[in-house]
Amino acid sequence: MSARMLGHPAITRSGPPGPHRTLVQEPPPRRPGTPPREGEFVRPLTRRQVDDRMGELGELYTRTTSCESGILDPSDQDSGIAFQQRLAGLVRRPGFELLVAEAVDASGATVISACAYGFPVRGPELWWQGLDGYLPETLSRLTSSGKLFAVADILVERRVRTHDQSRDWNLARRLQKRLLADHTGALGVTLVDRDDADTYRALLSWGWRRLPAGARRASLFDSRCLLVLG
Repeated sequence: MSARMLGHPAITRSGPPGPHRTLVQEPPPRRPGTPPREGEFVRPLTRRQVDDRMGELGELYTRTTSCESGILDPSDQDSGIAFQQRLAGLVRRPGFELLVAEAVDASGATVISACAYGFPVRGPELWWQGLDGYLPETLSRLTSSGKLFAVADILVERRVRTHDQSRDWNLARRLQKRLLADHTGALGVTLVDRDDADTYRALLSWGWRRLPAGARRASLFDSRCLLVLG
């Protein structure tokens, strides 16, 4: 799972205004804790739209999981292809949902700036990332009623995980809330790698929580930990 958000670079044209030049003042920086003037537009994609925009989603994955320098290497490209293959498999699952956040870039084009996706968990879906090995019995019972929703990934830029994480308008919070909105009373679940401390902290800052001690007997050999939302 990843966590970053695209910026919105301002366009500033310098030089004296004239008949063929327009002076555009760069807006003042946003104060910490204040919502952006124009937030990203969040909407669902149909399965066909996911297929049509798979290349863009792969680029988003590569961009949000590459090193901080922004310099891509062949392994980044390979991981983007692997992501598309995983997503192509998940999109066929019953109840699969994918949300994108769209923003207008400096050229005026609409681009995908973030996404989140998941699916209701039922008995046969417990194989997903070994989920059956992490769910306590109390949560396993929810699978029969469709009240468990696996949030497979949240792809946002780094600013989302480091700025205003507790605000309702934080992009990651908006995406995860919208995913669960159509499943009244559903509990969100996700798995995070134990060695991915950055993502773990980000998820906790967005309202995810670990189950109380004793809800499931932890093992030293577990490679992931279960987080819940709702």
